[in-house]
Amino acid sequence: MILKNLSLVLAAAVLTAGAQAQAPVPLQLELPKPLFAGTPRPISLPNLEAPRAGKRPDLMVPAGTANLSKGKAVTSSDSLPVIGELSYLTDGDKSGTDGTYVELGPTPQWVQIDLGAKVKVAAIALWHFHSQARVYHDVVVQVSDDKDFKTGVTTVYNNDDDNSSKLGKGKDLAYIE
Repeated sequence: MILKNLSLVLAAAVLTAGAQAQAPVPLQLELPKPLFAGTPRPISLPNLEAPRAGKRPDLMVPAGTANLSKGKAVTSSDSLPVIGELSYLTDGDKSGTDGTYVELGPTPQWVQIDLGAKVKVAAIALWHFHSQARVYHDVVVQVSDDKDFKTGVTTVYNNDDDNSSKLGKGKDLAYIE
């Protein structure tokens, strides 16, 4: 993932063996509660998804899908985060309070979570900073079974509309989180 000014919590839901033949079910995902304070400012930018009213649609996944990223080791282009520890990205704590999040440096950064085995990914859920509504630019999510990301790389999300991350121009819209 290439992200600018990263404050991130990450969860990856992946398909477990034997779950493929069943009908899709909603992913049971407990997102962090927004910690917004004050009056939100209107955000108007090109390449921005229209604001969503109400509950976000469920992510549909095969029955038996489980979070295999929890507790996994994290590496990053920023080995010394501004705030926090890389392990916070997969520790399962979504509170967003001081001492529970990581902030990477101000230049484009990436994080990598090695799931330890080749698996079929059914869904990826990530969130950044939930104390204020923000738009994150140049977010690129890629998966690969090559730890060096030299072969077998698949881009599953890319909102980099000007290719400033040098991973290809994205077609996904930025969104308010």
